[in-house]
Amino acid sequence: MKKTISLLIFTCFLTLSFSLNAQTKKIKSSVLEDKIYASWLAQIIGNIYGLPHECAYIDDPGPENFPYGYGNNLNSLKRNGGAYSDDDTDFEYLYLLKMEKYGIEPKYSELTEAWMHHVRDKVWLANRGALGLMHFGLTPPVTGMKEYNPHWFQIDPQLINEIWAVTAPGMVDYAVSKSDWAARITNDSWGVEPTMFYGALYSAAFFENDINKLIETATKYLPENGRFRKTVADAKALYKKYPNDWRQARQELSKIYFHGEPEETRTIWNSILNGGCAILAMLYGNGDFQRTLDLSCAMGFDADNQAATVCGLFGVMNGTKGLPKNLLYPVEGWELPFNDIYKNVTRHDMPDAKITDMAKRTTTLAEKIILKNGGRKDGGSYIINTKSVFNPPVEFAKSPDPILHKGEDVDYKLIVSGNMNKSVWSIEGKLPQGLTFNGGIFNGKPTETGFFPVTVSLSANNERATQNISLRVRPGNIALSADKILTNVPVTNDQVRDSMWYSFGRSLYAKNVDVIRDGKYRGEHSVYYTILNDFNNPKIDYLGYQWKNAQSIGAIGFHIGAIEENGGWFSSLNVQYMDEIGYWKNVDNMTITPQLSDPENVFMQPHFIEYFISFSEVSTVAIRIIGDATHIRHWHKNSNKVSPFISVTELSVYNPF
Repeated sequence: MKKTISLLIFTCFLTLSFSLNAQTKKIKSSVLEDKIYASWLAQIIGNIYGLPHECAYIDDPGPENFPYGYGNNLNSLKRNGGAYSDDDTDFEYLYLLKMEKYGIEPKYSELTEAWMHHVRDKVWLANRGALGLMHFGLTPPVTGMKEYNPHWFQIDPQLINEIWAVTAPGMVDYAVSKSDWAARITNDSWGVEPTMFYGALYSAAFFENDINKLIETATKYLPENGRFRKTVADAKALYKKYPNDWRQARQELSKIYFHGEPEETRTIWNSILNGGCAILAMLYGNGDFQRTLDLSCAMGFDADNQAATVCGLFGVMNGTKGLPKNLLYPVEGWELPFNDIYKNVTRHDMPDAKITDMAKRTTTLAEKIILKNGGRKDGGSYIINTKSVFNPPVEFAKSPDPILHKGEDVDYKLIVSGNMNKSVWSIEGKLPQGLTFNGGIFNGKPTETGFFPVTVSLSANNERATQNISLRVRPGNIALSADKILTNVPVTNDQVRDSMWYSFGRSLYAKNVDVIRDGKYRGEHSVYYTILNDFNNPKIDYLGYQWKNAQSIGAIGFHIGAIEENGGWFSSLNVQYMDEIGYWKNVDNMTITPQLSDPENVFMQPHFIEYFISFSEVSTVAIRIIGDATHIRHWHKNSNKVSPFISVTELSVYNPF
């Protein structure tokens, strides 16, 4: 009996020991710093090396005249005296600065403040969409949601968020969750999945340098039925089918994820498409840094981003010893990689830095994350708790105020991030009759119009957040009863529109102006552009309605659609009504909430939001908004042959209330 008990205790001890060992990993502090340093260097290599190939190979992959080399960017390296910033590394540098300022787990609101201060140009697609919404007053994750950011599926987050995993070595669960959280600043749905995948790859790579094993590990962290899990499987199957023909594999992947992609998300910057190309580059590169780098470029589409992210991964895997010296010292006379200079040329008010210093500061952040999450120092090593979990701070997201109509059902849910265990909600202020609030959701059917400001509070996990919300209950939209739509462009010239550099799937666009009162604020065929077949600058656009009988009108809701890089918004805006003898007159006491963004700054323009315009009551048979349509000069020549235009989804009109 004693032997049986002893054996049982010994077995339990072994099981416990195995469990403890299974959830910890050990890494020398010198190795950790070297791998972090290598990740910065390698991302810089991939970014600068890949820039000449950005969007250069679409129908066919790039030529196999490897190695490509730095090309003309070698002159830029010489001119800057070292490495220089681009969006593949500058956001991570920004996040490094903000983790030092706010702590290792900053809030969305703090990162929003950082974006709005430092990011003023040189930003595209989902990043630009998020920035415009931030200037409108919204905060993540709303800035990345499908409803407001039509670029939610693009490549942006997978190229700017590697630092969250680089500072979480071996803490794969933590790194994936934090990468997902950060990716939602700009993206939504399956648009964040490649970022999660890279988060797993980077974190796991501190302890694994076999690329195939890393891919297997990272795949397990993707949603079971997620799109990118299938993409990884497709890329692996193509590699197996064509083990010696990467070009054929790339072409077949392109057929699936570019030519065969649904129209709504068919762009050369699609996150799944570019992520799939990166998988192929890693598989066919077979662990060789130089070949993987060249393949990342040759796969095409948004190639520089793939190159930077994949190279950064190899930096973590193999450390500085795995980086080719000719790529680190491309200019004669440099004594340290890239002359130990990171010159900021892209972001406002961010200092230049030494790359070695950036690496040391990143390592300091990694140490803080390790220690905060159950790890410890053991002499010259770190013991890492691999089962760490990331719990984002509890905070409200600032969303657009809800659009409420008297007598219509309301089901409006507040958006909150963070761990909501044991949450307690409260509300201050008067709700409109017929509306209730419970657990963060407004329900009911308001029976009165008016303006009802309320403050909602939430307590959860010893954290507290508050949010001011404006509940504006409107009467019915009388645009629906108008006999005629008034506009100077009743039908968009879609041939001219399609000739310019546009960045959305074509299914977003509408042909006729009728859609401005169909009740559809976003989605397929919801966005109307007032594009003509000739280029006129300036150009005045107007949109409005006419009725057989006079209407009392006191407000208009102008819902702007998706914005292009060369236009889509008013640079000036007024409301006019038709008087008794048929002349157009300006309304009195007009107020636009919020105010229009700076018309000369494309980086501040929001997608899919409403400008609410109120004014002194008028009695009239016709009303319209009118103003100067914008045209911003663009690097793509065809975009400069398009008339200035307005993007609109809905134009609603209301009786005074």
